[in-house]
Amino acid sequence: MKNIIALAIVLVLFNMSQSDMIYAEQEAERQATNEKQDIHRMAIVIDDLGNKMEGTDEILSIEMPVTVAVMPFLPTTKRDAEAAHAAGHEVIVHMPMEPKKGLKKWLGPGAITVDLSNEEVRARVEAAIDQVPYAVGMNNHMGSKVTENERVMRIILEVCKERNLYYLDSKTSFKTVAGKLAEELGVPYAENSLFLDDEYTAMHVHRQMQKAFELLQERESTVIIGHVGPPGKYTSAELVKSIPTLQQFGKLVYLSELIKANLIDPEVL
Repeated sequence: MKNIIALAIVLVLFNMSQSDMIYAEQEAERQATNEKQDIHRMAIVIDDLGNKMEGTDEILSIEMPVTVAVMPFLPTTKRDAEAAHAAGHEVIVHMPMEPKKGLKKWLGPGAITVDLSNEEVRARVEAAIDQVPYAVGMNNHMGSKVTENERVMRIILEVCKERNLYYLDSKTSFKTVAGKLAEELGVPYAENSLFLDDEYTAMHVHRQMQKAFELLQERESTVIIGHVGPPGKYTSAELVKSIPTLQQFGKLVYLSELIKANLIDPEVL
């Protein structure tokens, strides 16, 4: 009789233990889900490195996660990519693409234009990737004409997939087909939410940063883009000044981390 009672007690305790373990696992999973939903992430991307542009050193010295977009085929392409990587920043290819308006010389060498053959588009994209050490992604420099062209964008994104790069659409055109094609091809993808310095004044950059604060609080994922060059020192100075507020409102991350958090299958990236 005592043995039966003892066995019953053991079974009850075992069942309680199992129930506690299951509950603990479910609670941990629920908390992890809630935490993931509650985190507001922002990726800061800085375009136009690769040509000794003003503000480059200031951007590279910023002590927060920055994704640096380096143009290929320029005098300091390799140096800037290597310096960004050494500083702990993420590097992507800033691929020059044909716009609807603007001077051709603004594109730089090796640009993608809609009159190129399929073979030449592919060759230029592959050569550009080879030019930029440590690149894990790509975005468009200018490109309002190219990003609306399904034939050309399909080739660009196919190469990105083959080379295990994600793609950021800088959203220089609201008619862009990049997002649709990226989803179709299975290319990890994000899109720009805000340009910080589309006007070259300190006041404009400051006002755009106030908008960035709002976006960070409202959205789970936000991408903002700034530049070296004419607005470079304004942008770098505003970023440094804004770090405490940005960190108060959300989490600053590399673009790859933001994309991975939004993927249904994170193993893709």
